[in-house]
Amino acid sequence: MTVLYGIPNCDTVKKARAWLDAADVAYRFHDFKKAGVPAEALAAWLAAVGWERLLNRQGTTWRKLDAAVQSRIVDAASAAVLMREQASVIRRPVVAWADGSITVGFDPAVFAAARR
Repeated sequence: MTVLYGIPNCDTVKKARAWLDAADVAYRFHDFKKAGVPAEALAAWLAAVGWERLLNRQGTTWRKLDAAVQSRIVDAASAAVLMREQASVIRRPVVAWADGSITVGFDPAVFAAARR
């Protein structure tokens, strides 16, 4: 089954959920705020898309981090530690599609291609 990971009040997550509902795609929603970031899933995302794509450097959470903390994020291992501690730095939504592929962010064209 497709799993959409994110935060319920995120506008991009809301758009992704609306798209999935309209396209009649069965999915499960995993709320980072309530359920945290699954370690196994995080490792799979990092392997699939890379830490630089997964880390949201434009978001409020990143911008609020101390410069010293930001400067320590230099590779997948350091990014993973931060993502486990502060899930809001993960670019959203992350979708683990039923076929095993992973997408990050919402783009209707990418979603349409991924659900095939």
